[in-house]
Parts: sequence; C-alpha cells; structure tokens
Amino acid sequence: MKKAVVIYSGGMDSFTVLHKALREGYAVHALSFDYGQRHKKELDFAKAVCEQLQISHKIVDITAINQLLQGSPLTSDIAIPEGEYSVENMKSTVVPNRNMILLSLATGYAISLHAGAVFYGAHHDDSAVYPDCRPEFVHAVNEVTKIADWNPVEIIAPYLNASKGDILKDGLAMGLDYSQTWTCYNGREQACGLCGACYSRLKAFEAQEQTDPLAYEVH
Repeated sequence: MKKAVVIYSGGMDSFTVLHKALREGYAVHALSFDYGQRHKKELDFAKAVCEQLQISHKIVDITAINQLLQGSPLTSDIAIPEGEYSVENMKSTVVPNRNMILLSLATGYAISLHAGAVFYGAHHDDSAVYPDCRPEFVHAVNEVTKIADWNPVEIIAPYLNASKGDILKDGLAMGLDYSQTWTCYNGREQACGLCGACYSRLKAFEAQEQTDPLAYEVH
C-alpha cells in the first residue's frame, strides 16, 4: 500500500485532508507539531482522532524554535486579533517560515518511511494572509522535495485552490464530524467565537447552511 505523511494540526482543514488521504488509499502516518502555539488544545483533538482511526500518529515537540521565531500572537504573549479574516487583521499571526519548517521535517519523516507523499492543508483563503500557503510556495517546495533524496517525495495540498467553505463542503460530503476538530486560536475550554480563526470557520459553516457542532463562548 502507498504511504503518506499527513501534517495534522487537529484543525478542520487538516482533519479533512487526513480523511481525504485515507479515502485515496494511503497508509497514513499523521504528524503533529507542538511549536509552542497557544492553541495547543488542537493537539488533543488530533490525538483523539488518530486513536479512533487507529492510525500512526506522532506529536513532535519543536518548541525550541521559538528562540528564533518571535512576534506572532500564536506563540507569544500578544493579543489574538478578532473579527474579519483579512490580510490586515490577520497578518500578525504569521509564524515566520512555519510551513517550510514543518514540510521539511515531514519530508524527512516521509523519506525514512519510504513514503512518496506529504499532505498538508494549505488553501486559497490562507494564501493572502500566510505567504507559505501560496500556490507558488507549494509548487516550489514540491520541486525541492522531489530532489531532496534519491526517492522523491511529492507535496500534496489537495485544497490549494479551494476556500474553507469548499473544504467543509467536501468533508460534509464524506460524512465527517467537525466536533472532532479545534480551530480557535485561543486554547480555552470553549472556542472564543471572536478570533479570526473562529470567524473564518463560522463563515464556512454559514456558507454551507450548517451549524458548527463546537461550543462557543460568543456566537
């Protein structure tokens, strides 16, 4: 059976990607990262899903990189932006070069497993905010991973040109339960309902005329 590493944060996008890879017949090795994110709660959701699916799952502690990467409210004591998921509002949440780092580690893991692919959840809505979700970034990294080892690894971003609403639509068609995911940038007991990540998620459910199964502090 063909093997793939799936970068799995525990959020709704990577949750959908994980199931898409499984449905495409891959033996999935899920890979999650603790990079010091304040919404570390997402890793608990990732662990629970992988245990339920009985698939290989590693959570790797890379918090040491925060000695180098400063200035994002996702990893520092800076207020999380609330409201619209726009470039101006969300650009402060960029963690410098995060996806390059995660993809590099995932590619090394894939090579060690003799896996031919690494999946991750970059999508169109993120491309304006996060430079490492742009199509040109994904295509360039894919060219590099194909020559990083004697056995080429392909970077697959199945929703690269899709919106978050499109991802949700696809997941709902697969019968996925999004109560098993965590999106909020605040790691509290309930999702805040106010941060940009919550805003984007709730808009996706609204576009699909569905109710988000997660509990929110404000909704």
